[in-house]
Amino acid sequence: MLSTALRTLRARWVTFVGSFVALSLGVALIAVMGLALASSLDAPAREPERFAAAPVVVKGADTLRVPTPVGDRVQRLARPRAVPAEVVAKLKQLGTVVEDRSFAVRVIRVVRAAPAAPAEGAEEAGDLIGHPWSTAAFAPYRIDAGRAPRTADEVVVTGDWAAPGTRIRTDHGTVRVVGTAAPLAFENAVFFTDRRAAQLSPHSVQLVVAADAAAVREAVRGSAGVRVLTGDARRFADADPDRDSEALTAMNAMFGTAGGVTGFVSVFVVASTFAFAVAQRRREFGLLRTAGATPGQIRRMVVAEALAVGVLASAVGCALGAYAAPLLAEQVVRGGLAPRWFAIGGAVWPYHLAFWTGLLVALCGAAAASWRAGRTGPAQALREASVDNGAMTRGRLTAGLALLLTAAVTLGLALVTDPGELLHRKTYVSRPMLLITAVALLAPALVGPLTRLIAWLPARLPGAGGMLVRENAAAGVRRTAAVAAPVLVTVALAGSLLGATAVLNEAKATEVRERTAADFVVIPAGGADGAGGAEGSSGAGGSSGAGGAGFDAATLNRLRAVPGAAEVSATSSSAVYVLEDGIALIRSDARAATPGPLTATTRLPLSAGSAADLDDGSIIVNEEWQKHSVGQRVDVWLGDGTKKSLRIAAVMPTGTGGNGVYITPRNAPGATVDRVDVALVDGADASTVAAGLREAVGLSGGLAGEQAGGRSGGQVLTKDQWVRATYPETNRTTRLGFLLVLGIALLYTGISLANTMVMATTDRIRDLATLRLTGATTWQVLRLVAAEALTVVAVGGALGLLVAGLNLLGMWSALGILSVWTSIEIPWQALGTVVAACAVLAVISSVVPAGLALRQRAVEVAGVRE
Repeated sequence: MLSTALRTLRARWVTFVGSFVALSLGVALIAVMGLALASSLDAPAREPERFAAAPVVVKGADTLRVPTPVGDRVQRLARPRAVPAEVVAKLKQLGTVVEDRSFAVRVIRVVRAAPAAPAEGAEEAGDLIGHPWSTAAFAPYRIDAGRAPRTADEVVVTGDWAAPGTRIRTDHGTVRVVGTAAPLAFENAVFFTDRRAAQLSPHSVQLVVAADAAAVREAVRGSAGVRVLTGDARRFADADPDRDSEALTAMNAMFGTAGGVTGFVSVFVVASTFAFAVAQRRREFGLLRTAGATPGQIRRMVVAEALAVGVLASAVGCALGAYAAPLLAEQVVRGGLAPRWFAIGGAVWPYHLAFWTGLLVALCGAAAASWRAGRTGPAQALREASVDNGAMTRGRLTAGLALLLTAAVTLGLALVTDPGELLHRKTYVSRPMLLITAVALLAPALVGPLTRLIAWLPARLPGAGGMLVRENAAAGVRRTAAVAAPVLVTVALAGSLLGATAVLNEAKATEVRERTAADFVVIPAGGADGAGGAEGSSGAGGSSGAGGAGFDAATLNRLRAVPGAAEVSATSSSAVYVLEDGIALIRSDARAATPGPLTATTRLPLSAGSAADLDDGSIIVNEEWQKHSVGQRVDVWLGDGTKKSLRIAAVMPTGTGGNGVYITPRNAPGATVDRVDVALVDGADASTVAAGLREAVGLSGGLAGEQAGGRSGGQVLTKDQWVRATYPETNRTTRLGFLLVLGIALLYTGISLANTMVMATTDRIRDLATLRLTGATTWQVLRLVAAEALTVVAVGGALGLLVAGLNLLGMWSALGILSVWTSIEIPWQALGTVVAACAVLAVISSVVPAGLALRQRAVEVAGVRE
C-alpha cells in the first residue's frame, strides 16, 4: 500500500507540500518559543555598579521577614528603614561614613546654554537621578570638564548634553552646571553638594563606610534587618537590584504565554491541515476499497505517510527553530522586552518537545480522519467524494459539545466563586483556546447555515454567481471548515486578547471617574502616569532608585490657602502587608489620607462601613482580604515594617483589583504627599481657583525666587483632565508581549490560510474546468473563486467574532459582579485589519493557482481528472 501511495504522490504533490509546510512551521514555532522560555530561566551574575569602588556598604532594613510554620515569608518594604542612629555613631568611630541618597530630577528646559551646549539638551538628558557628590567616587565617576559642585545651585551632570556654564531648570529649582563626568551605562546622573542633596532627599537608607568589613559587621550586630555588603553583594545597594529576577519573571510570563498560544495555534492548524489532506483523498480511498483494499490497509497507509511526513517536517522545523530563535532574542532585546544580556542558550529539551509534538499531532490528525475513511464501504466512499455528506461525525459532535459545555460550566463556576480570576491575564489568554477548539469541532454543523446567511443577499442578485458561491461553499463543508479554521483562530485570538485589555482599561477608568469627586487634582510635575487609585510606591532613596516626587508642607499650606478651595485632601502612596492563612504574606497598595477631606473629595465604593470612621487605629480594606468584616481586627505590617493591629472601619468591593486599602498618614511613615484633591466652594470661579493653585504649586520645590510664577512644581488638572491623564494603558511589556504573541500567531495562521487555500483550490481544478465547459469565461471563473474565498473568510471571521464576543461577555459579567459596570470593548479596527489581511491572502492563494490551472484546455483538465 505504501508503494501505491508513493506512485500517486505526483498527482497530489500540492497536498503533500501543504502538509509539510504547515507541520514544519508549526514545529519551528514550538521550538522557538521553547528555546526562548528555556533561556529565560537563569540570569548571568551581575556585578556592582554604583558601588563598584566602595569598600563596605551598610544598608538599612529593606525587607519584611515574617516567620511562618512553613518557613520565613519575605516582602520588600515600601519604605526601607534608615540605619539606626546609634549604629551610624559606632561606624563613624571606625572610619569615614558617607550617606547615600537617590532622588528623581526632572529637567524642564535649558534656561541659558553655553555656546558649546545644544539648545535641546534637556530633551537629550531625559529624567535624571540625583546623588550627593561625595558618592560619585564609589562608581567611580570622574570629572571630564569643569569642577565639583560647591554651592546649592551648582551641579555636575553625566554625559555631554550640557556643558559647564549651562543653566537648566528642574523640578528642584534652576541650577548651573559646573562640571561634567563620563556617563555610565546604568543611569543618567546629576550630582549636587552633599548638603543640598540632604535637603532634597532627607531619607537615607544606606551608607558607605571606609573601614574593615569585620569591624563593621561587629558594629551592626544586633540591629534587625541591617546588612553589611562587600564584594559582589554590593550590587544589592544599586538601584533596583532585583531587576534581573523581575526581568526573568516578566520574560517567563511573556514567553510562557506566547508559547502556550503559538503551541495551541500550531497544534490546531497542523491537525486541521492533516485531517483536511486525508479528507481530500476520499475518492482515492474509494477506488482502493473497490480494488480490494481492506480498511486496515487504508489506515496503515495513511499513518505510514503521516509518519514519513511528520519525521521529515519535524526535523526541518527544529532546524528552522534553531535559526529563528536567536533572531527573536535580538528583536525582544531591541524592543526593550528583555534585558541586554538575554540570549538563546543551549537547552535541548525544546527540540524534543517540538519534534515529538509535531510528529504526534500529525499522526493523530491523519489517523482520526483515516479511521472514518477505512470504515466506509467502496460505493459509499465514491459517492461521498462529490458532496460532503456526514461531515459532522458523532465523535466530533460529542467532543465539540463537551468542550462547549466545559467552557460554560467553568465560566459559571468562576462567576459564582471567584469572578476576579477571570480578570487575570493567564485566564483571559487561555480561555479563548477552549472555545476556539469547541467551535472548530462544531464548524461543519455551523458552516452550512452561516454560509447561506452570509450569501443570502448575493444569491438573490441577477446572475448565477451568488447562487454558485453559496452552493459551492455550503456543499464543500469540509473544505469550507478547513479554510475558515485559520481565520477563526486569528480573529478569535485578536478579539479576545486585545478586547480583554481594552475592557479592563475602560473598567479601571470607570472606577477613577466614579471615585473622583474633586474639582481639581494637583500632582507633581510628570506624576500623572499611573497616579490613580491606590498604587504603591517603591520608596525614596536607597536601593529603590529615584525617590518618588511629592509636595512639601509649605506647598500644602499654600494650596489650602487658595481662595475658593473648600476642601483640600492630601494623600500619599504606601503599602501594608498582611499574613493570610498563616503562611502567605500579601502586600496591598495603600493610600494614606485624612478621613474628613477624603470623604469630601473622594467617593469610595463601599460595601460596608463608613469612610468617616477611618482613624489612626483603623483601616479600610477590600473584599479580597481574608478578613473583611467591619469591626474585625487585623494584624498588619506598615510600609516600613512596623507591626500594628488595626480595626476594619469600612470595606470596598474588589473591583478591578486596584482598590487597594486606605490608612491614615500616621500609618504611612516616610510617605510623601503625591496627590492633592481640591473641592471648590459653591459659586467659586473655577478659572480663578485654578490660577491660584498653579501659583501655589509654582512656588514650590526649589531655590527661593528661581521658579516664581512657574509651573514646574506640579500640574493642576480638572477632573476630566485627571481621568484622561490617568486612563490606564496596558503595561508596555504586556502590550508588546501581546503583539509578539499575536504577530507570530497571525503570521503562522496567515501562511496556513494561504497553504490550505492552495490545497483546496487545486483540489477543485476539475470543477473549474467543468464551469469553463458550460460556457463561463476565465474571468468569470476567477471572480467566482475569489467570491468563494471571501465568503469562507467571512464565515471564519464570524465564528472568530462569536468566540471573542463570548469571552468578552464573560469578563464583562465578572466586572459587573465586582461592582464595575462598563462597556464591552471590541477592537473593531484590529479585527477589521486582520479580516482584511486574511481576505487578501485567501483571494490571492485561490485565484493564482486557479488561474494557472485554467491556462490548460478545459477538456484536457476534465479528461485528466476523470
